[in-house]
Amino acid sequence: MLEVVTRDMMVNEIRELVELGHGSKDSGTQLFEKAMDSRPAIAFPPPVTAQWEEQIKRLYLLLTVNESAMDVPKNLEARRRITFFTNSLFMDMPRAPRVRKMLSFSVMTPYYSEETVYSKSDLDMENEDGISIKYYLRKIFPDEWENFMERINCKEDAEIFESDESILQLRHWVSLRGQTLCRTVRGMMYYRRALKLQAFLDMATEKEILEGYKAITIPSEEDKKSQKSLYAQLEALADLKFTYVATCQNYGNQKRSGDRRATDILNLMVNNPSLRVAYIDEVEEREGGKSHKVYYSVLIKAADNLDQEIYRLKLPGSAKIGEGKPENQNHAIIFTRGEALQTIDMNQDNYLEEAFKMRNLLEEFHEDHGVRPPTILGVREHIFTGSVSSLAWFMSNQETSFVTIGQRVLARPLKVRFHYGHPDVFDRIFHITRGGISKASKGINLSEDIFAGFNSTLRCGNVTHHEYIQVGKGRDVGLNQISLFEAKVACGNGEQTLSRDIYRLGHRFDFFRMLSFYYTTTGFYFSSMLVVLTVYAYLYGRLYLSLSGLERAIMKSAKAKGDTALKSVMASQSVVQLGLLMALPMVMEIGLERGFRTAMGDFIIMQLQLAAVFFTFSLGTKLHYFGRTILHGGAKYRATGRGFVVRHEKFAENYRMYSRSHFTKAMELFILLVVYQAYGAAATSSTAYFFLTVSMWFLVVSWLFAPFLFNPSGFEWQKIVEDWEDWSTWISNRGGIGVPANKSWESWWEEEQEHLQYTGLIGRLMEVILSLRFFCYQYGIVYQLRVSQSDKSIMIYGLSWIVILAVIMILKIVSMGRKKFSADFQLMFRLLKLFLFIALMATLIVLFQFLGLTVGDIFASLLAFMPTGWAILQIAQACRPAVKALGMWGSVKALGRGYEYIMGVMIFTPVAILAWFPMVYDFQTRLLFNQAFSRGLQIQRILAGGKKNK
Repeated sequence: MLEVVTRDMMVNEIRELVELGHGSKDSGTQLFEKAMDSRPAIAFPPPVTAQWEEQIKRLYLLLTVNESAMDVPKNLEARRRITFFTNSLFMDMPRAPRVRKMLSFSVMTPYYSEETVYSKSDLDMENEDGISIKYYLRKIFPDEWENFMERINCKEDAEIFESDESILQLRHWVSLRGQTLCRTVRGMMYYRRALKLQAFLDMATEKEILEGYKAITIPSEEDKKSQKSLYAQLEALADLKFTYVATCQNYGNQKRSGDRRATDILNLMVNNPSLRVAYIDEVEEREGGKSHKVYYSVLIKAADNLDQEIYRLKLPGSAKIGEGKPENQNHAIIFTRGEALQTIDMNQDNYLEEAFKMRNLLEEFHEDHGVRPPTILGVREHIFTGSVSSLAWFMSNQETSFVTIGQRVLARPLKVRFHYGHPDVFDRIFHITRGGISKASKGINLSEDIFAGFNSTLRCGNVTHHEYIQVGKGRDVGLNQISLFEAKVACGNGEQTLSRDIYRLGHRFDFFRMLSFYYTTTGFYFSSMLVVLTVYAYLYGRLYLSLSGLERAIMKSAKAKGDTALKSVMASQSVVQLGLLMALPMVMEIGLERGFRTAMGDFIIMQLQLAAVFFTFSLGTKLHYFGRTILHGGAKYRATGRGFVVRHEKFAENYRMYSRSHFTKAMELFILLVVYQAYGAAATSSTAYFFLTVSMWFLVVSWLFAPFLFNPSGFEWQKIVEDWEDWSTWISNRGGIGVPANKSWESWWEEEQEHLQYTGLIGRLMEVILSLRFFCYQYGIVYQLRVSQSDKSIMIYGLSWIVILAVIMILKIVSMGRKKFSADFQLMFRLLKLFLFIALMATLIVLFQFLGLTVGDIFASLLAFMPTGWAILQIAQACRPAVKALGMWGSVKALGRGYEYIMGVMIFTPVAILAWFPMVYDFQTRLLFNQAFSRGLQIQRILAGGKKNK
C-alpha cells in the first residue's frame, strides 16, 4: 500500500518530501504543502490511465483480500500446479542466463486430422444416453464452469447462445479441456509469454519497471511502429529465441476440400502471430504434355487474417513412404530454428509457470553429465486425464510412475534411458546431422520415438532426465482406447526386437548396462509373454501328469515322505501370482510425491476398484500383440482417438476387439482348469485346488469379463437386449467387397487372418506346431472315457478321430443341403435333417447299451473334441492356399462361424444374467466413476440421461 501511495500518487520523490518536512520546522509549513515552485505535492485527482487503473485495483485487493494461510485454491489443479512449482524451486537446476544469452529453441507438434477446436454441433451432439460434451465437462469441472459463466457475464446457460462471441468462448473453453490442437498451441505459446516477461525484467529501466509490465504488453501505436521501443525489442527477442511449428500434414487437402479443421488452424495462426504451420502440398503439374503430381513442403503464417506462404520446397516424391507421424516430423524439421528442439505431441499441454524454467533446462546442455555431453534432455510428464474415470486413474498412476521414478532410475545410474517422453528436448544440431529425430521405415519403426534415443546412444550421445520441469500429457481414458494404445506399443516392441538397433546396442553395452537395457525395452514385453506362457506350460504339464497317472504316484510318494513344505510354498506362490508386486513402483512414486499414507490409501482404493483385473487384462493385450508381431510381423499404427469416454461399447464391438487376444485364450485356460479339476490327483481337497489354481482362475475371469466390467452401462438390461440383437445381426451378415468389419462377421474374420497372408513359411509352420497341443490334449482325455474300457491301444485314439470326422461330415452334409434344398425343396431338406437325427440317436443308443457309454463320457467328449475342432480350424487358416485349392474353404468358414457363435453365447450369458439384477449396474457405475463421485460428478444422472438436467 505504501508503494502505491508513494510511487504512483506522489509526484515528488520521498527524499525530497522528507527534506521539505525537515525544513518546515523553522518555516512552519506543512509536509504536503505546495512547494516553492507552486507544484502540488500530491496530484489528485490523477490522470486516468491503464497503469493507474491497474494500481487502484491492486490497492483495492490489498485492502479487501483476506490473506489467510488457511485459504487454499478451490480448484484441485491449481493446488497441484502451485505445489509442484514451489517444490521445484528447491530442486537442483542450473542458473538461468539472461534471455539474450540463452540457447534458442523450437517446438514442433505433428498433427494429422485430430480435433482442433470443437464446433458448436460437437458440443450439442449427444450420445445414446443423451449426454453432450458440454454437459459432461460441466459436471467434471464444476468450479471452472462457474468461473467461465462469471467471466462471460452470463447467469443462465441459454444466455451463452445469444451471441456469437459467447459461443466462440464456449467452444474454446471445452476445447481447452479436451485433447485438441487448440490446447497444445495455447500451452506451447506460454514459452513466448514467459520469454517476453523475462526479457522485460532483463532489459527494462527502473522507470519502465515502475510503470509495470502491462504498459509494455498493451503498447501505444507509436511503440508498435517504433523499432527502438522496448515493446519492439521484446517481440524481436522472443521471436529470435523461440519458434513454434505445427506440422499439419493434411492442411493443403483440408483447405481445398473446405474442411472445418483448416479454418480452425487458420484461426489459431491469426490468434497466435508467431505460430507457423508446415504442410505437404500436392499439386498437379503438366510437363511435356503429361500431367503428374508434384509434392512441396510448405511453411505458412497468418497475415491479414489469411495464410501467407513463407517457404516452398519441392520434394523428389511423396513424403509419406514410411510411417505417417515420423515422416510428418522429418519433412518439417528444416523449418525449425535454434540449437534445441522440443517435440510435443498432439495430446499435450503446458503451463506458464513451467515455461519460466525453460532457460534453466536449456543450460543443461552446458552442464557436466558424465563422459558424454547430453544430446536429449528428458522431461517429466504430468498426466492430466486421471480424474475422468477409474480406468483413467489407473493409467494415470501407472504412467506417472513410469515417467518419473522409472525414468529417473533409467537415466541415473543405469544410463539406459532413451527418448521415452514426447516433451524431451533434442540437441537439434546433433540430430539433424545424424538422420533426424525420427526413423520412418514402414513397420519396423512403428515406435518411432525410441529409435531417436537408440540413434543418439549409438552415435556417442547421452540421454538425461530432469524432474524440476514438467509438461502436461493426456492419456486414453476408455478401455478400448487403452487396449489400442497397448496393442500399438506391444507391436512396436515386437518390431524393435527384430531391428538392427537393438542388435548393435546389445553388442556394445557392458554386461550390467545390457541387463538394464533389456528389461527397459523389449525385455518387459518378453517377460510378460513368458508369464502367461508359464501358465500354459504349468497347466498342460499338470494335466499330462494327471492323465498319465504319474501325478497319483508322485503324490503317494510325497505323502509317505511328508509334503507340508510343498503346500506352504504353493500357498505363498499364489499370492505373488496375483501381481501385487507389479504395483510397487506406483506405490513408491505416490509415496515420494504425496506421502506413504496417501500412497497406501490410493493403493487400497485401486484394489477395491478392481485395478488388478484391469492390469491382468492389459497383460493379455501385451502378450497377444507382441507374440503375433514376433511370429508374423505386420505391425501397423492404430489410431486410438482422444475423445471423452462415457459411451457404452456394444457387445459386438468388444467381441471383435478382444476375441483373439483374450477370449479364445481364456476359454482354453478355462477348459484346462475344468479338466484338471475332474482328473487331477494333486488337488485332493478344495483348499489345495484353490491354492494351486486361484491365480489362473483370476486370469481367466479377468480376460473374459473385464471388457464388460469396465464398459459404461455394461450391465444395464436395455443395453444388453440391444447388444444381443446387434451381435446376432453382425454374425449372420455375409461379407463381400466393400463391406466393413463392423457390419459383417465374414469381413472381420478375413481381417483377423490378414497377418497370415503376409507371413513366411516359418510363421505358418509355427502356427501348425502350436495348434498340435490340442491333439495331445485330446489324446489324454480319450483314454479317460469309460467307453474305452481301460484299453490303452492306439485304436482308441484312431476311433476318436473317426467320430470327429463323422461330425464334420454331418455338418458338411447339412451345409450342402441348406444350399441346395432349403430354397426350393424344403421338404427334402427337413427329411434329410430327420434322417441324420435318427441316425445319431440310434448310434448313441447302441453306444449306451453295448459299449458302456455314460452321460459323463458325453461331456468329457465335448471337452476333448471342441478344442480339437478349433485346432483343425487354426491349421486350415495357416494352410489357407492348400485348403482353398481343395475346395474346403467354405466348410472352414462355416466351422469358424459356429465356433464364434458358441463362444459369443458362452460369454454373453453370464453378462445377461448379471444385468438382470439392478444392483450390479449400480455397483458397476460406482466402480467406474468413483473418482468423479468424490469430486461431485453426478454420474448416475449422466448415465440415466442428461437432457432433463440441462
